[in-house]
Amino acid sequence: MTTERGGAGWGGKAVALMVSLFVAVGAVAQTPAPAAKDAMPTAKAAKPAKAAKKPAEAPFKLILEPKAMELLKATSARMAAAKTMSFTATVGYEYPSKLGPPILYTSRYDVTMQRPDKLRIMMPGDGPASEFYYDGKTMMAYAPAENLVAVAEAPPTIDAALVAAYNQAATFFPFTDLLVTDPYKVMTDGAILAFYIGPSSVVGGVKTDMVAWANKDVFLQIWIGVDDKLPRRVRAVYAADPLQLRNELELSNWQIDAPIAPTTFTSQKALAAPRIAFKRPTSGPPSNVKPLVKMTPAAPAAKPQSKAP
Repeated sequence: MTTERGGAGWGGKAVALMVSLFVAVGAVAQTPAPAAKDAMPTAKAAKPAKAAKKPAEAPFKLILEPKAMELLKATSARMAAAKTMSFTATVGYEYPSKLGPPILYTSRYDVTMQRPDKLRIMMPGDGPASEFYYDGKTMMAYAPAENLVAVAEAPPTIDAALVAAYNQAATFFPFTDLLVTDPYKVMTDGAILAFYIGPSSVVGGVKTDMVAWANKDVFLQIWIGVDDKLPRRVRAVYAADPLQLRNELELSNWQIDAPIAPTTFTSQKALAAPRIAFKRPTSGPPSNVKPLVKMTPAAPAAKPQSKAP
């Protein structure tokens, strides 16, 4: 997947400058010295031949390559079949700075779920730590440092609870599309492009297959484990983002169908904390980043002020 910013960064400018200098120097070196003033031309210089008209390039054809779709179907089926699932998601997203090159912000999520109605997501930082619990009846968002909790009634499935959290409080997790009942349905809905890139052995410590996928909103590159069919990395660039900033999701510490204690999906400390309204916060993730799952849009959160120089 091509996600470089067309030479707009410092590296791109340096390369462009080097190429320009190389071409200029080469042109000077190949220019013949001027003839002596009294020398007579022996022949009339021939007119340069007209350059052949370059044929127009054929437009790039958007296809859904069967091999790519089969790999997406395999990883979706692996996650959909899991009765329990836990993993660590390390998320990096770029944010503009006043200097030009973007700043990378990183978040970590420790995720535990049990189908069809249990979910816990622990967010230790960077930034203020937070915790999210869903037990099939209620959902809680807890801030340990402030000892404050927001509690709301929740629908009886993970899919519906994720939609409710997004609509009520703009709570969105970048791996939402991996948790739903049918990830493949999400991947096929609106897809305009999918193709197989090739193998890799440097992501997640396992052999993976790389797949590119896109709809009208986002272009994804996905690394899928060859043997276990689990996603190991996802890189996204959003069409609505004029800066084409990159968002990355690293997935590790996978545990499939391991036993999970019932107390995992609640917190007595959170339940005892002072309560605040379960509603949209004043800041959130970049406004262009959104789940593939169809959700009624929440009111956009205010963008955090960049403190980068």
